Amino acid sequence: MLTPESATGPVPELHDAQPAPAPAPPFAPALPSQAELAAHLAGRLCHDLISPVSAIVSGLDLLDDPSAQDMREDAMNLIAQSARKLAAALSFARVAYGSSASAETFDPRDLEVLTRGVFSHVRAELDWAVGVDRLPKAAARTLLNLAQLGVTALPTGGIAHLSLHEGGGETRIELKARGPRARLRPEAQAGLRGETSTEGLPGQWVQPYYLASLVADAGGRLDSEITEDCVAVTASLPIVIY
Repeated sequence: MLTPESATGPVPELHDAQPAPAPAPPFAPALPSQAELAAHLAGRLCHDLISPVSAIVSGLDLLDDPSAQDMREDAMNLIAQSARKLAAALSFARVAYGSSASAETFDPRDLEVLTRGVFSHVRAELDWAVGVDRLPKAAARTLLNLAQLGVTALPTGGIAHLSLHEGGGETRIELKARGPRARLRPEAQAGLRGETSTEGLPGQWVQPYYLASLVADAGGRLDSEITEDCVAVTASLPIVIY
């Protein structure tokens, strides 16, 4: 007599079905601590300020050198130019990165003066198109940080167009940096996406990351598009009633 085993082979032993393993979550790098972010920002500021400070010291050394008295006029020009550059950088950073006393709103005309002070010492040109009367702190800081990003994106020159529009409950601040070699380093692009950077220059990463953090903390969003000879970044922030 045929048995099930002889007809079909050994009957397999039944087991309870096991669920398929859950897919691994996507990798998400740990965000920097506040202390790390502050350290990177301080390092970036020191990098930006050390050049004019060193130039001032060099000019003073020339003035003190008895054998270089024929260069006295050049030394004075170097000191004056570097002092103006240092003052512009400090005034700009005070609003872009610092608390700027207790101000909660800013006059865009004052922000333009600060921004043009920085652009007067770089190859890029500024095209300012901000036609509002007052800006809340988050929008003011975002505007200045977008301007700083325009300087970074145009190392060999070009035009950084900054515009601001209000509508639909949003304030849209847009940077379009156009130039023959407009670009952002990979670590700067990672910063714009709110990502940490384990490679490249921390000074190139931290300012775009700070910008992304500013926009996120204000409840807004940041969009960027990088094409040949153009870096476009738009910050959309909810309008603040003040």
